[in-house]
Amino acid sequence: MAQRTDLDLDLEERRRLLDEWVTTRRQIAALEAKSYALLVERISVHDADVSESPHHRDAIYRSMIAEYSAAGHIPKGSVEYAFTDARTLTRALPAVHATFAAGAITARHVREIVRASEIVDDAIRDGRVEPATMSLYETAVLVVAEQDTAQRTKIHARQVAAALVGETVVERQRRFAAERCVTVKSVDDGLAVLTAVLPEWVAVAISDRLTRMARHIARTRGEREPILESLDDDCENALHLSDLSPEDPRYDAYFEAGVIAADGTFVTDPLAGLIDPLTDPASPDLEHLSGDTRTFDQIRADLLSDLLLSSDPSEANGAGLENVSARIQVTVAASTLVGDDDRPAELDGHGPLDPDVARGLAGRCTGWSRLFLGSTGLVTETDAYSPTEQMRRFLRARDQHCRFPGCRMPVHRCEIDHNHDHARGGRTRIDNLSHFCTTHHSLKHPDIDELHRWKARQTPDGSITWTSPLGRDYVDPPRRRVMFV
Repeated sequence: MAQRTDLDLDLEERRRLLDEWVTTRRQIAALEAKSYALLVERISVHDADVSESPHHRDAIYRSMIAEYSAAGHIPKGSVEYAFTDARTLTRALPAVHATFAAGAITARHVREIVRASEIVDDAIRDGRVEPATMSLYETAVLVVAEQDTAQRTKIHARQVAAALVGETVVERQRRFAAERCVTVKSVDDGLAVLTAVLPEWVAVAISDRLTRMARHIARTRGEREPILESLDDDCENALHLSDLSPEDPRYDAYFEAGVIAADGTFVTDPLAGLIDPLTDPASPDLEHLSGDTRTFDQIRADLLSDLLLSSDPSEANGAGLENVSARIQVTVAASTLVGDDDRPAELDGHGPLDPDVARGLAGRCTGWSRLFLGSTGLVTETDAYSPTEQMRRFLRARDQHCRFPGCRMPVHRCEIDHNHDHARGGRTRIDNLSHFCTTHHSLKHPDIDELHRWKARQTPDGSITWTSPLGRDYVDPPRRRVMFV
């Protein structure tokens, strides 16, 4: 029998801590489900109170929300959402409720599933789809929810709901577009939160452009000349050498003795006998100005202020920003693009997009690619002018974001990785390439010690299996285009 080493014991302890953490998280989710059940019971009490005193309906509701908000130290809006989610979960989503009670999904998963189910519920009440449609919705959503993050579940749930009810998602987006607004809320200490409710594709484009402009500034801030304030006491009446004609007696006097004052008199040159800082960088009279020390988020915030208040980034940010434009990625069926149908397009990495918006974007963009879908719903081919670009377009369409489980970083901010290292014989082909963000790409870098290095391998269906230093496997399946007929 092989003798256990210190490394074996260390790995065993790390696995134990991981397993206990996962178990605790499941227990927390199960307790959250229990709290939802208690809210449902409280709703029954509320309904009984309203039946006895229907004229005080609003007061009864406000009192209930206020008490739970105060007792739980939770904002009023969050308590209202919790009651709504609990009621919907019990009334319309029994399978999700059971999964939640088992601790297999979290409260955040439930919140996103309930939100996305609203359009399915509306369609059922309007008689546009059968009541059994909600069961289909639950089944399709839980496939992802039990294996992935709440954010990815949100996107999947919205896509499933949109497919199940047809064009309702388009009508819904157009209706809610009327709720565009901008609000300001003080957070004290001289700061405030500026909130803009915009069409999703517009907000994504704004965020992308701010990020790319901030990255440009951070990369080039060491190359910019500082903008200095004038040291003249009276800038308006100051007299400079360029203001004088060579025939003016004061012109020669400037070189002979000193400096010209505003009233035409002369004083001794204050720099006489000193090392000229303009010609000698070692001069003790050279003042060194501090550079741009802003964080990345601070640069983004300043850029947003500049663009909104002056319509152009401030001069201090340097040149080149006018060439930074926003980028978004949209997938739309050819039949929708030419107007044969109004199926929702997809804002990749986010969710459904109004087909009219997609057509408008297509009319102003030359970078569209034709995609071919296989029988499983996976993208299998794309048009291109060269093999290399064809592979890149395919990978962008397939991955949409970083392929580490749960990561949502869009592909245009990711790097294409050879899952089997190219330096060790890995081929440059579709089934060995995938997008990883900088953070997750570095996890498998060959320079990292084996004790902390991750491994990634791709299976024929496009899934990426990550193996942690503890030997645990985490699978990220490729995105599918879901469509129900």
